Amino acid sequence: MLPHIPRHEFPGHALVVALYREGGIRAVELGSLMFGEGDAAPPLELVRLALPRRVYTQSHLDYVADTFRRVMAYRDRIRGFEITYQAPSLRHFTVRMKERVDVDVPVGA
Repeated sequence: MLPHIPRHEFPGHALVVALYREGGIRAVELGSLMFGEGDAAPPLELVRLALPRRVYTQSHLDYVADTFRRVMAYRDRIRGFEITYQAPSLRHFTVRMKERVDVDVPVGA
């Protein structure tokens, strides 16, 4: 979905941040940030949306889908992230990151 973001810039996390910024949708990245170490990366970059049963209505799910459509409309402008701090273990719980602003991102979509 975000082929212009290399694995070492955490494309799954970039999508999670975009969903939150666009519509307040909370999700979690299950990919390079959570499972990657050094140059090793998992085979897939995944994003998980947890939906408790009997809590959300169809209109809630429609809102999530509409938010995702809006994010996909400008996906080429989404930037990757870099780690500024990580704990020695379980980095995804304590990691601090910043958005890459020093990379060229194509304008338009």
